[in-house]
Amino acid sequence: MPQVNGVTNSVLRVLEHLRRRGHEAMVVAPGAGEDSIHGTPVMRVPAVDVPIVTSLPIGVPSPKVLHAVADFQPDVVHLASPFVLGAYGLRAARKLDVPTVAVYQTDVAGFAGSYGLGLTKRAAWRWTKRLHTLADRTLAPSSSAVEALEEHGVPRVHRWGRGVDIELFHPRQRQNDQLTVGYVGRLAPEKQVHRLKEIHDMPGVKLRVVGDGPDREQLEKDLPNAEFLGFRTGAALAEAYASLDVFVHTGPHETFCQAVQEALATGLPVLAPNAGGPRDLVAHGRTGYLFSDDIARYVELLRDPLLRKRFGLAARKSVLTRTWPAICDELLGHYAAVIGLTHQAAA
Repeated sequence: MPQVNGVTNSVLRVLEHLRRRGHEAMVVAPGAGEDSIHGTPVMRVPAVDVPIVTSLPIGVPSPKVLHAVADFQPDVVHLASPFVLGAYGLRAARKLDVPTVAVYQTDVAGFAGSYGLGLTKRAAWRWTKRLHTLADRTLAPSSSAVEALEEHGVPRVHRWGRGVDIELFHPRQRQNDQLTVGYVGRLAPEKQVHRLKEIHDMPGVKLRVVGDGPDREQLEKDLPNAEFLGFRTGAALAEAYASLDVFVHTGPHETFCQAVQEALATGLPVLAPNAGGPRDLVAHGRTGYLFSDDIARYVELLRDPLLRKRFGLAARKSVLTRTWPAICDELLGHYAAVIGLTHQAAA
């Protein structure tokens, strides 16, 4: 915070749920910003920009964190960041003998490789294992992420997915002579949005790109016929999804992929890489297709309006039980487990 991304959005949903359930929370976040969010106090620590990745500042540890946590006297510390600030928070919690739940939300190895940060895959996994081994419990958002963590020796891993607002993201009737195919997300190297070139010149296909980021200028040159809508949130974002016939996600390094889930809630057939989080979300041949390459082949199949309708109905149905209240209640169960309470007592 104040960055807008999948990690931040899930934290905001958790805070909202904790408040509704009568629990108190405190947030430690990097960079300048408000000192409270919807009534929850926020302690700010300095942040530095990593070269190339200036949109994702890294929090700088401060002794104030330890004092703030000690004064707040939490029952559990929730770590939403796998980087420097999260590691310091883990050590502070251990020093204070407070149970910890660490959430694995970023494929650090894949992320570093996409940006050419010079961090080897082996070094990235060493750091990830070291951090998450210190936590009492690690939560990963997909079966692929759970498997990757366990393969690299991380103990006590549990799967915890993400919710979706099924009222905001909802199917709407629309008529269009063209097939509108769209991408929603950050325009950044790790998302590999350049793969949309494959469908850019398909006859009868309109390409729509929603989002912003460091790659936007180059992508606008590479995809001159695409419509770039920029960053959107809330109702404007929901309307952007609803304007599509088919949703395409291109990034292969997703630990979950909230954009895919929002597209499913909107009743859209989804095309996504056969890797990471989308493997849990997209039922190949039922709600969309998982691809290794040849995106155009699947777009061609989805020209069939009856197939799109069938996939869209199945897509919407697949997420109806994944509401944020249900997912956040599940998180309270994980909190309860690490502090030795029953789920009922925690709720």
